[in-house]
Amino acid sequence: MPTQSPVTRLDEDEAWQLLGSAQVGRLATVIERQPDIFPVNFVLDGQTVVFRTAEGSKLLQLIVNAGVAFEVDQWDAGTGWSVVVKGHAEEVSDSDELARVERLPLQPWVPTVKTHFIRITVEQIDGRRFMFGDEPERDLDYTTE
Repeated sequence: MPTQSPVTRLDEDEAWQLLGSAQVGRLATVIERQPDIFPVNFVLDGQTVVFRTAEGSKLLQLIVNAGVAFEVDQWDAGTGWSVVVKGHAEEVSDSDELARVERLPLQPWVPTVKTHFIRITVEQIDGRRFMFGDEPERDLDYTTE
């Protein structure tokens, strides 16, 4: 029987640390009743996620339906990890707060004008670390922690 599961749950501090080590994540939301995912570059601001966006359907949907998920991950040949946060997104509109977030190290990922700063207030964070390998025999039972 194996002594270590190939999937381990991260504690909250490690999940925040890994989330902060990434530069690009995936924003999951619902647009016109259909799920959609957008890659965005981001920064952490305390325990919130901040990204920039332009006018368009993504911004409109975040205003209409603020519930979102946001995921980052990384992997190599033998291991990987994934962190998912769930929360609500809102545009930063307070002038003092907007002036502060404009000073964050966050530039558009592609050369487009993105004047809207969106903050995801995290309500839940969950992370896992993976060890990759061959599929085990079917009679072996792995459980995640």
